Amino acid sequence: MSGDGRESEGGEEEVRGARRIPGPRGAADDLDLASVPLPPLPPPGGTAPDEAVPEQSAPKPERDEPDSPAAEPAPGPGPEVADGGPGAGTGAEPVQGPGPESADGGPEARPPELFVSSAPVDLPHQVLKALLGAWALSACSAEETAAVEDHLTGCAPCADEALRLRDAVGLLHTDGSLDLDPTLRTRVLDGCFGRRPARIPVPEWAAPYDAETARLDALLRDIGDSEWHAPVRLQWFEEERQVSRRTTVAGVIGHLMAVDGLLSAALGLDDPLDGGKAPLDPTERTETYWSATRRPPTRAVREPWRAQSHELIRTASFAGRNVAETSVSYGTFALPLQDAALDRAFECWVHGGDIADAVDYPYPAPSAAHLHRMIDLAARMLPGALAGRRGTGLAGPAKDLVPAGAPGRSLHLEIEGHGGGDWYIALDSPAAVGAPERAVAQVALDGVEFCRLVAGHISPVEAAAGQEGDREAIRDVLFAAASLSRL
Repeated sequence: MSGDGRESEGGEEEVRGARRIPGPRGAADDLDLASVPLPPLPPPGGTAPDEAVPEQSAPKPERDEPDSPAAEPAPGPGPEVADGGPGAGTGAEPVQGPGPESADGGPEARPPELFVSSAPVDLPHQVLKALLGAWALSACSAEETAAVEDHLTGCAPCADEALRLRDAVGLLHTDGSLDLDPTLRTRVLDGCFGRRPARIPVPEWAAPYDAETARLDALLRDIGDSEWHAPVRLQWFEEERQVSRRTTVAGVIGHLMAVDGLLSAALGLDDPLDGGKAPLDPTERTETYWSATRRPPTRAVREPWRAQSHELIRTASFAGRNVAETSVSYGTFALPLQDAALDRAFECWVHGGDIADAVDYPYPAPSAAHLHRMIDLAARMLPGALAGRRGTGLAGPAKDLVPAGAPGRSLHLEIEGHGGGDWYIALDSPAAVGAPERAVAQVALDGVEFCRLVAGHISPVEAAAGQEGDREAIRDVLFAAASLSRL
């Protein structure tokens, strides 16, 4: 037992005498190249195989004594090296010429020659185990590296530890993005449910809303108290122009909670705005909530918003399939509950991005499967939005009316990249069916850019990446997409 209470393992003396991890080596530019002996040059031409090799271990003669035979170079002419010494023979060891003289006239001692060997050295187990960290970082010398690798072939515990250390070294590289994959939560849940399925699973149509509320809640948990008052500018389109409204991070969460109350009322849950008296229009509901708040909202709004979203998901899960078709009224229009939940997931993502921009927080797009469903909802709403704009004179007149359910003039909406696909938008009547054979125009857009257009964050003029065909139809569809945005 040692003085500090630790028991010696029997190899302490060997550990003390073993070689340690070398310190940092100097760069090549820091070496004193003048002090390193130059390698001898071979004599011109070949030499006989049986030529004698000069003896190198004999002591050097004194200055006044004649040179011993062992110090004489091999016969034959040899080139002069850089320091004026004679050329080397073909032996295994170089022949050293007379060195420089010291201050008292005697020969000055030569520096030791550099010698590097990669052969493994004999080190005890404790030392080799202590070298595993340096070996994983490639900080060992050549001899130590050879010794460690030779030891790993016969010691299973050290081999496992070395493998773990090498994997840990890979985590030290920060050239990759540190942001979490937006699909991570879905993959983790799928893995959990694959092992133990939920007795009452979340409906597939509610999964995007579940994922986006969870992502936004993770952002809100990370920000400080002062950041809840950071200014946020909400943007959307009204008719032909872009409008905006200034609020705070807490105000955005209050807005989401107020509009989510429409889904709560449809499911028979409590409406945070006193259901039955609050307006149905999302903008009016938000203004009512903001005006009823006597003090500026703080982070205290997070808990009721998150509790409301949990209650919505839980109730929808217990209600079964039939609840998906329950009508949710938005005042001027209505959506089935499954589409209303998708609409709320889209707005949660969009406003989560607004908050992330205000507090300088990374916030990627939803998973490809969820983004595809959000784009599909917008594409299905475009014919109705186009007809509404035509009724107010903001879109061109219908050119080819057809019976309900028949193929009509269409625009091919090609969404590229994340969550992409192809949609055919009926141009003349929401009752018509879009069809490839009746396509008169085509618009190509990136998936995230299309969603930004639908959210009113970019203008229709900036959105289209590729256009072909009827220019009036293209313009009408792009402005109809922007008109889907709201506060």
